[in-house]
Amino acid sequence: MSRRPGTPRLLRQLNDRAALELLLASGPLTRTRLGQETGLSKVTASQLLARLEERGLVQVVGSQAGGRGPNAALYAVVPSSAYAVALDVSATEVDIVLADVSGTVVAQDSVDPTAAPDPVGAVCSAVTGLIERAGVPRGRLHACVIGTPGVVDPRTGAVRFSFDLHAWLEGVFDALGSELDRPVAIENDVNLAALAEHAEGAAEEVSDFVLMWLGRGVGMAIVLNDRVHNGRSGGAGEIGYLPVPGAPLPGDVGLPGGYQSLRTAEGTIAHGFQSLVNAREIVVLGNGHGFEGGTAAEVIAAARKAGSGGDAFLDELAERIALGVATVSVVLDPGLAVLAGAVAEAGGDDLARRVAAAVPRVAPNAPDVAIGQVPDPVLRGALLLAVQNAREELFAATAEE
Repeated sequence: MSRRPGTPRLLRQLNDRAALELLLASGPLTRTRLGQETGLSKVTASQLLARLEERGLVQVVGSQAGGRGPNAALYAVVPSSAYAVALDVSATEVDIVLADVSGTVVAQDSVDPTAAPDPVGAVCSAVTGLIERAGVPRGRLHACVIGTPGVVDPRTGAVRFSFDLHAWLEGVFDALGSELDRPVAIENDVNLAALAEHAEGAAEEVSDFVLMWLGRGVGMAIVLNDRVHNGRSGGAGEIGYLPVPGAPLPGDVGLPGGYQSLRTAEGTIAHGFQSLVNAREIVVLGNGHGFEGGTAAEVIAAARKAGSGGDAFLDELAERIALGVATVSVVLDPGLAVLAGAVAEAGGDDLARRVAAAVPRVAPNAPDVAIGQVPDPVLRGALLLAVQNAREELFAATAEE
């Protein structure tokens, strides 16, 4: 049998990647333990570690006492071998975080683009300034992920139907890619929140779930078999437009049917599910029950503080949310619905219990209902994805050497 050219090199590349992945996932390991976990011989493991150490990708970080003989050296990935930056972009604020390849945050900042005459320049300057203050060489920045409201088309990366953001948004994507000399990945903010909850929050170790975002607007992420389901055009989970009983349809409010017509000079015209549970409507509902507040969170907090006096409002709000959860459940049967966003945070576990009690009255296959647990889930999800992308870039660069 003839041997394929390059096979030994391919095996080295695969072994190097397996070792780096294991060290990143499991922390410092001895040569012996690394060999056991990867199935490599002592000689091969030693050669691999020497190779990676020479490239500046792994280093000795300590030692471990064993039996007779000298202590065994502990190896770990060099954290500064690669970095990733993540942004959470909203209409009035951009939060930025920088992390090394281990996922450790090394710097963070925020900027209000609307306060600057050049919003694009303000965002780019904030990102590059953060990188420079952290002392990170540009060549070691391997990934950048931006989380944003709106539908992100997986085929083109274009952002559509993003009503809360200004015209400068598209310019930020292009300018950052040019400034950083790195591809900039753009992801839907609710999908990123779902990634964060799946990795370290309410949906940890849950393969199928939905995350419903309840804030100024309404959105949903769908996770099936541990993967976010985007749909053909990226519009999967746009539950705000779901037709539900008691909510007007686009034609009912005089819209021609296009998403782009939702914003008018007077504000956003809501229809579908979003007209029942968007933040503005929750304020109106709460005021009608006698609870004052300028935001949905304030109204909900006032109702919860009122004890039993807030039950009628909170139950009606839960019933409205339950319509969306039930509709999704009879189609996807996810088993878990995570509620996130400012409304969910204000309602807490009490709101989750009320929604969970209301869904079975509408749908036969009610899921568990939980409140999201990850602080700043959009930014956290963007960072998790950015770090993963940085690792992939690092693995690819290792294979090329």
